[in-house]
Parts: sequence; C-alpha cells; structure tokens
Amino acid sequence: MSTATDTSHLIITPAGDQSVGHPLAGHMMSGADMVIQTLVDSGVDTIFGYSGGAILPAFDAIYRYNQTHQETPLRLVVPANEQGAGFMAAGYARATGRPGVFMVTSGPGATNAVTPIRDCMADSVPCVLICGQVPRAAMGTDAFQEAPVYNIMSSCAKHTFLVLDPQELEATIRTAFRIATTGRPGPVVIDIPKDVQNWTGTFRGEGILHLRGYEKRWGRLRASRVSEDKQRSFFDILNRSQRPLLYVGGGVVHSEASDALRRFSHTFGIPGVTTLMGIGAFDTKDPHCMHMLGMHGTAYANYSVEDCDYLIAVGARFDDRVAGKVSAFAPNAREVAHIDLDAAEIGKVKAVTWSHVGDAGRCLEDLTKYGLKTGFAKNFDHWQAHCADLRATHKLDWDRESDRIQPHHVITELNRITRGEAIVTTGVGQHQMWSAQYFDFTEPRTWLTSGSMGTMGFGVPAGMGAAIAHPDKTVVVVDGDGSIRMNLGELETLVTYGANNVKVLLLNNYGDGMVRQWQRLMFGQRFSGSDKTQHSCKFVNAAKAYGFTFSEQLAHKECLVDTLQRFIDHDSPAFLEVLIDPDALVMPMVGPGKGYSEMVVGDWIQPRNSTVSNELDGKTKADLF
Repeated sequence: MSTATDTSHLIITPAGDQSVGHPLAGHMMSGADMVIQTLVDSGVDTIFGYSGGAILPAFDAIYRYNQTHQETPLRLVVPANEQGAGFMAAGYARATGRPGVFMVTSGPGATNAVTPIRDCMADSVPCVLICGQVPRAAMGTDAFQEAPVYNIMSSCAKHTFLVLDPQELEATIRTAFRIATTGRPGPVVIDIPKDVQNWTGTFRGEGILHLRGYEKRWGRLRASRVSEDKQRSFFDILNRSQRPLLYVGGGVVHSEASDALRRFSHTFGIPGVTTLMGIGAFDTKDPHCMHMLGMHGTAYANYSVEDCDYLIAVGARFDDRVAGKVSAFAPNAREVAHIDLDAAEIGKVKAVTWSHVGDAGRCLEDLTKYGLKTGFAKNFDHWQAHCADLRATHKLDWDRESDRIQPHHVITELNRITRGEAIVTTGVGQHQMWSAQYFDFTEPRTWLTSGSMGTMGFGVPAGMGAAIAHPDKTVVVVDGDGSIRMNLGELETLVTYGANNVKVLLLNNYGDGMVRQWQRLMFGQRFSGSDKTQHSCKFVNAAKAYGFTFSEQLAHKECLVDTLQRFIDHDSPAFLEVLIDPDALVMPMVGPGKGYSEMVVGDWIQPRNSTVSNELDGKTKADLF
C-alpha cells in the first residue's frame, strides 16, 4: 500500500466511456469541492460524518453543493461519534451491496474510525472513509489532532491512500471506489491534508490511479470461469457421493450469488448449511436450508455436517467458529470442494480435493449448466429425507414452562409478526445468536451483524444505515444491555433523522450474557466483570430523553405478544426493553477447539446417539439411509 504520490506504479488513466466529457470538466474547483463532486459522480447519496478542524473544508463543500442542488441534495447524517458513523456506513453497505461512505476529522476522529474499518475488512464490506489530516507542512510535528492515519489504517483496511499531490485527488477518490467494490470487497481509507482540500485546481471529471498488480489480479478473477474438465471432475465426485452438503458463507451474499446458489441446490437436490454471515443466502424457510452451522449453529445443521460425505464450501473460509477442531470437522467427508474469490482462502484451513478461484455466482451457474447439459440426475432423496428428519428431531427449543420471559420466545413471536421480511441488525453477544437462530430470512442482505470482529455496539448505528438505505422496510435492531451501552447515543440519531422504520428491541439480562455463559460453563461460575445488576441505567428513560415516543419495558410473559405487535406497528422509532431470564443460555454450543461430536445441546433440544455419525462408514449405512 502506498501514498498516492508514489507514482512509480500509479498512472492516471481515463475511467469508463469518455465519449461524453464531464459537464464540469475544465472548471476551477477547490480540492474539497472535487472530493464532493467525485463522490456524487460515484453514486454516493449519503455521507455519514462528524466534522472537525481538519475536515471542515469538505463539510463546507457539502453545504455549498446542497445549496446549488436543492432538488437532489447529498444527504449528510451526523452521528453521536465517529464509530457510529462507520457502523452506519457499514449498515448501508451491507443492506445494499453499494459502498457506504463516512467522513471524519483528523486525530481522534480518525482513530475512532479504526474499529468500523477493521470490522468491514473482516466481514468483506465495501466502505470508503475520508479522513481530514493536518496540513502537509505540519505532518510529523505532532500538530494538534495529528495521528498517523496511513500507518494505522494500512493494517486494517483493504487499501489506504495519503493524498500528498492535489493533482491526484479526484483520481484517488474514483480509485478508492473501484478497489472497495472489486475482488473481495473491503474498506478503503483516504487521508487528505487540510491544505490539499483548500487547494484550487482544474477539475478533470475523469481518470483513475492504475495499480498494475491489482488490476491484473482483478482482471483474471473477472474472466475466471470453470473449465469443462473441472466441471466434469466436480460432477464425477458428486456422482460418487451419497450425502453432499453445501457449506455457504458470506461470500455468496457479497457476490449477489444467492439466486445461483438456490438454483444449484434445487436443480441437484443438495441441502445446505450457512455460516453466520451466510444467513439469507438461502431462504431459511426452504426445506433445503439446514440453517446455521458452527459454535452456536442449530443441532441439525451440525449433525448434517457430521453426516455428509461431500462438503461443498461456497464463499466460506472455515473460520474457527465453524471448524474449531479442524481435524474433526466434517469427519465423514471424503471429498471437500471449495469455491472462493480469494485464492488465499483455498486450503488455508482445510485441505480440499476440488477448488475454483472466482466469482461464486458464475461458478455455480457454470456447474448448473453443465449438470443440466450432461443430464446429471442422481437422486439424493434419501439424504434429503435424512436431513428433514434431523430438522424435525433436533429442532431448536427452550424452556416453555418458565415464568420468566425466554429470549427465544421473544424472537420467535417477533419473527411471526415480521414474517421473515424485516431487516435485522444486532449487537454482539447472546442476543445476536438467538436472533440468528430464531429469525427467518427470505432474502439476502436482511441479516446485518458483526461477524468476524464481533463488535459490540454495532446494532443501533447499523440499523440507522439500513434504514437510510431502505426507508420502506421495517428494520429491527436486537441488542443486549451490554452491547447497546457501547453506542447508546446513536438512539438520538435515529430520532433526529426520522428513522421511523427502526424498532430497537433490548433484551436485558443485566450482564454480558455470552461472557457470563462461558464463565458459567468453563470458569467455575466466577462472573468476573460480567455482572451488571448494580449498573443504574434506566434504558426506557434514556430512550425517552432521546425523543422516542414509544419507550416501554416488558417484564411479564403474558403481555409479550400484544406488546410486540404495538412495538412493530408504532409509526416512529420505537424502543422496547424486555427483561429476560438472566440464566437463559444460547444452545447448542460447541466449545472452543472441540468437534461437533462434543456439542452440548442443553436441556430442551433433543440430542442424538453419539455413535450415529461413526456408523455412517460401517455396515449400518444402508439402514440409516
């Protein structure tokens, strides 16, 4: 990663069809005006940003742009802090597939943005961050609000630019969007000194910075198709298989490959499981969908992974929350296929026997066409019936007789009301896993959560970003009392900007529930630092202070259904705190470093005989299927 002034490998070239020049080409503009005009030209309609001294010229340019474009203004959403801005941009990007944009000042503004940048990088989310920086002459002097943004962000982002040559400013902005959205998506950071923003020069209206290595790699990926020999070998393996299973990750959602995945699954009768980030790639109501696998995946999903003999990974990376004990993951899978856009992921964790580096959607389309063309028609009805039996026998469940409100019940009833059509965002913790388990998702990009980084405080600002992106859809934010504290101030942002479609559900168990669950099961019930019963925040009063006209607390089980309906039907941002059973656990659970055969299902989910998966390779296979 280099500064934009290292021109030894950066060449300004035209971008796209230049047969019709930009109407403002040749006009004199400040650097800040060029930034805003180029953002608009790149399709940006919303900036999430917090102002400050080093970014003031750019904020002033937004104001002046909107004065002259009152019918099509550039929306500016000002959060409570810069981390909130980053998660709003991430929510917008996750909900649309388009890059989210946020803008912050230098120093603490930029360092507050590190967490959302790393979060976007870990979950492959396209975002562009524009940071103000102290003037070039002051850089390196420990000037007021100076921070080494380039050095810090280069370790966290897909690419980082420090613009020292104002002549390259507009080309840098365009290049940032290209990098953020091509290949494996990710965040790009542009650090712009204040004097570069104040510089005046000629606006070109065209041009990008050509990164030879990146363009070459992306060109190969863009042209990548599955060869006929590889198609043949894939179906040779599938023909030998009796129990094939799709293992679907977030890459399917990012590459807009959900339709291709569903066609492939139904054409050949292959069921599938999803990662936390892959939720929504399958319709969770689809009989072929075995739901989420992994540490807190459904028991039936994990059992199907144990039983399969051909695991087909698509846009997934075998991370530790899925394949914690790699040697025991999918123990009966004699063959493993892996389709991914990132060559570095192939074989990184799990050895594979068939692989393809390229776009998941095109790969699945190629395989589907080949299978239909060659008349592949192997019958997997016996395997589908087995998976259906797993779903029925080992379904999710909870303590239905308890007098305390069970969080599983809350999510189940809310799911019934929203019919799997709401956009759901979460913080991180137990509430996140209950949401993943008990909500239905009929379409991709309706489940927005912090996966790899597991960042508490993500839910409310991400909900704001999703609401801006989809004002016509209900956005449900499910949060915990520990997680919501991290960005509690963004409740005010929801009200300030009239996010009437956002409903914030707080599941309060007076503690850091997931930490406490681990402490209960693995640390001798020593609840060090996780007990919040003495904390004094009255969340309902806080929401009222922020302007919520619906702000209620629910403590009685018999009022649950009616209260949830009123909560969803309210015509402005709504806040509902539900006092849940503090002893409720997320089950199933596969302990860290353990295999699925050691999965704990708890008291309410039916376990199976531990010898079943081992028998699959024995003489009883015919009896089992």
